[in-house]
Amino acid sequence: MPLIPEEPQIHEKAQGPRATPASGRTASTPRPVPGPRPAAPPRPGRPGPVRPTAPAQRAPRDTTTTKPGPPGPAAPAAQAAPAANAATVAAPQIQLIPATPDGALDAAEEAVDLLLDSGRTPGDVLVLTTGEPHPWAAHELSFGDAAYWAQHDAGDDVFYADAAVAERAASRAVVVVAVNGGPEAAAARALGVAHTRAGALLIVCGDPQTINSVLGAGV
Repeated sequence: MPLIPEEPQIHEKAQGPRATPASGRTASTPRPVPGPRPAAPPRPGRPGPVRPTAPAQRAPRDTTTTKPGPPGPAAPAAQAAPAANAATVAAPQIQLIPATPDGALDAAEEAVDLLLDSGRTPGDVLVLTTGEPHPWAAHELSFGDAAYWAQHDAGDDVFYADAAVAERAASRAVVVVAVNGGPEAAAARALGVAHTRAGALLIVCGDPQTINSVLGAGV
């Protein structure tokens, strides 16, 4: 037998106002239902609640470690002073060509020809004389010292000079000295200056005994 649902029973309080009875009696006015109670305002002088701020985010920490690399090359040692290195500069090679005072100039000319034939340029060669000047030098000096030394400074050709003015001459790769006369002191002076002016080769044409005595004195 199917069940019949019961009718819901309504409570007396939820039924609302009663209908006016037939006798004419008025029903009592229902009480108003109170609404939600408003929140009390904060008291003056006391700050309201402070909402905590979120902490600042930190950057992620780098957990990788760098292994130290191998040590680099050591710093180069300081270079020695130029004065200390001056003693280690290679001295020019010295070549002796035996000749009499009268034939020293001809021997120097032959040495210059051999140098040019071997590939030396004319500007590489300086020729010094201890006695009579070379004919080329005597000719060029007739035009004055300025024109004469201008050709030396240009460095375009073989230059001939007297040993007395050899200190005015600049260095060249090869210096040829013709000991063609003059006192021994002049030969010593010429060889001393020629030794400092020669970059690679010093050729001395003259008496071997005189030259060896001067070279043995420390030239």
